Amino acid sequence: MTRDDRLFQIVRILREGGLHRAEDIAARTGVSVRTIYRDMEALGRSGVPVSGARGVGYRVADTISLPPLTLTPDELEALNLGMAVVAEAADTALREAALRLTKKLDAALPERSIAEAEQWKHAVHPFADAARAFLHLPTLRAAIRARQKLRLTYQSKEHRIKTQVVRPLEVEYWGRIWTLTGWCELRKGFREFRVDLIASAEALPEMFIDEPGKRLVDFSKARQALLGSQR
Repeated sequence: MTRDDRLFQIVRILREGGLHRAEDIAARTGVSVRTIYRDMEALGRSGVPVSGARGVGYRVADTISLPPLTLTPDELEALNLGMAVVAEAADTALREAALRLTKKLDAALPERSIAEAEQWKHAVHPFADAARAFLHLPTLRAAIRARQKLRLTYQSKEHRIKTQVVRPLEVEYWGRIWTLTGWCELRKGFREFRVDLIASAEALPEMFIDEPGKRLVDFSKARQALLGSQR
């Protein structure tokens, strides 16, 4: 398992809910506890809203406070989206403005909410260009709303390009990391895709309806059952 894949797996573990000890995460990912400590620091610097400490455990924070404001996940996503896109712009002045804005936000937000400007721009950013993921979001969200199947061209863990048809169910955002949860027609099961690794997303004319065993609620139940079996 590469470091990128391990960090993505850690995010998936944290998304299961509850408090996760570093020892348990280390056992599930096959690395040392010390490595997990370093990974948590890297995820925090990359903007993943991780809360917790060594010896206590880690969880994903639900909300981010910006006195006197409280940001919802959607609002924080819009904020980070704007910074991510501007920071990748060719205009030097815009990139520098994005870094200055990041510094100001970093001074106001909780420590683990938005990374320091230099760390954010040049962070041990385990995932691909945020702007690349942003390009696919309108198509993914429109397909979810319309119950429309998607043909995805996706880079696998083995770095091979694969094409598959998916029933898109949910797009989630975790500190500049976007994931798509869907039912894979090829594998006949649920899959979670890193949006930044999607090469293309094509909405198909074929629609789908909610079917028992293929719904988002079924995915949530399966994830909770897996979490319960590992405790």
